[in-house]
Amino acid sequence: MTIVNQQEPLSITLYGIPNCTTVKKARAWLDASGLAYQFHDYKKLSIDALTLKCWCDEFGYEFLINKRGTTWRKLLNSQQHELDEKKAIKLMQSQPSLIKRPLLDIGKNRLLGFDESSYHSFLKLAQRRT
Repeated sequence: MTIVNQQEPLSITLYGIPNCTTVKKARAWLDASGLAYQFHDYKKLSIDALTLKCWCDEFGYEFLINKRGTTWRKLLNSQQHELDEKKAIKLMQSQPSLIKRPLLDIGKNRLLGFDESSYHSFLKLAQRRT
């Protein structure tokens, strides 16, 4: 009798906006690596408050907000300076460009932003755990 240990493929979801340069780099890297993934387009599919709340718990809302983009700069000073988690979630829902991207989700773990070496290490470690 032979026992074969077959690993289930990772369930990968990449969250972002398709025209974002960093998201394009992450998608190109995943494609070149031969990894199947689902792409969740914030602009088309939006994002629910519960998911954002979970991400805020994991990363902190301050780190989840993209403060480099034009969407952040267009906010009123009061919106920027009087921000708390609840307000941040509402803003990210209404203006998904405020969410730092991409966000790579493999179920139990997530990675925010894109860096080739981080993606490689993160996914290699995740594959060992399955």
